[in-house]
Amino acid sequence: MQVIRCGWVSDDPIYQRYHDEVWGRPVYDSQELFAKLCLDGQQAGLSWITILKKQHNYEDLFANFDPSIIATYDEAKVEALMLEPGIVRNRLKINSIIRNAKAYLAFVEQGNDFSSFLWEFVNGQPQINHFQTAADLPAQTPESEAMSKALKKLGFNFVGPTICYAFMQAVGMVNDHTKDCFCYKK
Repeated sequence: MQVIRCGWVSDDPIYQRYHDEVWGRPVYDSQELFAKLCLDGQQAGLSWITILKKQHNYEDLFANFDPSIIATYDEAKVEALMLEPGIVRNRLKINSIIRNAKAYLAFVEQGNDFSSFLWEFVNGQPQINHFQTAADLPAQTPESEAMSKALKKLGFNFVGPTICYAFMQAVGMVNDHTKDCFCYKK
């Protein structure tokens, strides 16, 4: 029996596993959300599969996305990261992870919960969409635009409305599995 997936999924087993087991599943852990937001920022101008194949390298080199460790990275660390072939060697993108870690820490040190903050953009629960095909999926929404503005105000970068919408899809804030996809009702 053939499994029907969303039309954007290639035959790559890594991509299929990501689609089947990760994409669109609600994530509520603040540090996991921080990690995913950072990875989505690395995607800017690239395909998601490029970042997905490098995810383990990012986790290793960025201390499993522990913001308290990443926030201590200095220019020497950035230079070392620029030599790492297992990640996207773009200084702006590397610095964005460090900047985002500092913004995250400042936010939570004020007594805020990052997960609650992000989930408020969808009223605290996954939004179920009813798209027929991948071509129907929006690149951004009013909610992702609002999230982008709020994150930028907190000091985050590489969080434009398109990146924020991809993030919202990935962490299950919106269910954008197409109606014919076997994951749609999961």
